[in-house]
Amino acid sequence: MKFSILLKIAFLAMLKNKMRSLLTMLGIIIGVSAVIVMVAIGHGTKKQIETQINSLGVNLLTVFPGAFRQGGVSMGGGSASRLTLDDVEKLKKEGTLLAGVSPVIRVSLQAVGGLGNWNTSVMGVSPDYQNIRQWPILEGEFFSDADVRGQSKVCVIGQTVATNLFGSGDPVGQKIRLRNVPFKVIGLLTNKGQNSFGSDQDDTILAPYTTVQFRLNYNKFIQQIVCSSQSADQMSDAEKEINSILRESHKLSEGADEDFTIRNQAEVVSTANQTTGFLTTFLVSIAGISLLVGGIGIMNIMLVSVTERTREIGIRMAVGAKESDILKQFLVESVVLSVSGGLIGIILGFLISLTIRTLAGWATELSMLSIILAFSFSAFVGIFFGFYPARKAAKLNPIEALRYE
Repeated sequence: MKFSILLKIAFLAMLKNKMRSLLTMLGIIIGVSAVIVMVAIGHGTKKQIETQINSLGVNLLTVFPGAFRQGGVSMGGGSASRLTLDDVEKLKKEGTLLAGVSPVIRVSLQAVGGLGNWNTSVMGVSPDYQNIRQWPILEGEFFSDADVRGQSKVCVIGQTVATNLFGSGDPVGQKIRLRNVPFKVIGLLTNKGQNSFGSDQDDTILAPYTTVQFRLNYNKFIQQIVCSSQSADQMSDAEKEINSILRESHKLSEGADEDFTIRNQAEVVSTANQTTGFLTTFLVSIAGISLLVGGIGIMNIMLVSVTERTREIGIRMAVGAKESDILKQFLVESVVLSVSGGLIGIILGFLISLTIRTLAGWATELSMLSIILAFSFSAFVGIFFGFYPARKAAKLNPIEALRYE
């Protein structure tokens, strides 16, 4: 029997009982659409996290103060800082794998500008900080090494600070006061938005670290050192190099614990990807159960169909149909049901993903691989669960089938 004829018979049988066919396909529809939506949410979340982490900087390596121990008990990371500007200079001179090095001296204070006051954080950094963070200037310019050496009272500000201090006006060239010290705004940073920890990255003021340390902070120790490796492949080696240089700078003996901590951006990204990957796999596994339930539904309906059409099968065999013809007929009907459900599920999954992204604001990203796998699995379900009813139909005795009422 020609395949085209088998398809025609399968579609006629499906259209003859529209409601029953729809209910039979429901499990497949829900399973396929759920798989597509879950993978889309997982991929979208993964991409959003990567974007947020990458917004912190390119090939970023951050050095934090270590832990202070009292009576053999650790007081926690950052409880004791021994990071100094000498460490920064040593890293700049001896670091062969580092593309940039900048201290970070953070001070929380109230900035006074044209429209009033705004509580924000001022960070003393070097010009390398702009390249490390990949933070372009929207208007004006970034401060230079000459500004650092001269302890110039200049700064660049984030968009949140600019909005709260100057409204819709142009902040470049304006004056602001930080602890009664006048600073000139020479640049406006582009918008970065929130980071992966939910903090507003645009609520900041960047100024030469020498100016911040000696005019606002009055502390010889610094809170962070940010570095970037020359390439992503060299991040691990660059981390080891930083560790070696700082141990020498702090005169730590062999075997002694570091009094600093290095955070590797690649490790943060890897951990985040593993977490989202696990959650996506878990959710897809749950959604996949619907496909199995749908397959069992197809098997039940096909068995009912075989019983209902026993006399029809007998007539087909009486006029010359072979067992293989009957087997193909019912197997094709089963596959048509599952594939039709798969196609409807793909359309539904696409629409749900689009709705979630538009109305709920969740990050979703459709994966062609998930669509292909879900559709292929739906076809496999039709073949696997349809084989037994089709084989049962093919094995019917023609004479007994003709006598069936």
